[in-house]
Amino acid sequence: MKCSYCFTDFHPDAVDGSFEFARPPRPSKEDKSSNNYWKWRTYVCAACFGPHILLEVGQFTGPGTKKISLYRQIHPLVGAFQQAPPEVPLEMAADYAEANDVLSVSPKASAALSRRCLQAILSNQGYVAKDLVKQVEAVLSETDTTKSLPVSIQTNIDAIRNFGNFSAHPITDLTTLQIVGVEHCEAEWCLQLLLDLFEHYYVAPVRAAERRQSLATKLAAAGKPPMKSIRLP
Repeated sequence: MKCSYCFTDFHPDAVDGSFEFARPPRPSKEDKSSNNYWKWRTYVCAACFGPHILLEVGQFTGPGTKKISLYRQIHPLVGAFQQAPPEVPLEMAADYAEANDVLSVSPKASAALSRRCLQAILSNQGYVAKDLVKQVEAVLSETDTTKSLPVSIQTNIDAIRNFGNFSAHPITDLTTLQIVGVEHCEAEWCLQLLLDLFEHYYVAPVRAAERRQSLATKLAAAGKPPMKSIRLP
């Protein structure tokens, strides 16, 4: 689990509890259709001791059976991941921020926004197929070594398209906001992938250019010739 305060990954030691609300009489003891229950779960970050509270709502659907919703974080109501770096284009940063903000409320909505952001990133890099699945296939099959992604990112982006029947329900430019089934951890993975892509495509090139400029300035001040440009294949 990632701390919502310091963004440190930690293994939560949960404390659970439950409570009930008053409800109208049931026709019989066997009828549990209106028997709802609520559970709460708390975690404390091992690094910063930040408190987290999650809530689960369940409903009995019949004798001996029950339907349980997923736990949802109700405190703090903030994104679990860091903000997008300032180098990221504003529209992509906005989609990422919203996907981060709604993660604890709706992993499905978060994943849908992350996928739209992913589609925008790939389009910006020249992978302009309307179908996001085809965009992913294009970036994974890239033969230009100056454009290919690191293996670690390739592995994660390949896994993303399998989340929530992603491969069975391709998301095109017209259906990017389609809501498909996704687990909370999968929605988190989508957000982490976006951060990795932000770093690779937008942050790292800017930092590298700044370092080159700094070195060139130092060489010029020392009266030395400028560094030679490297010709990439």
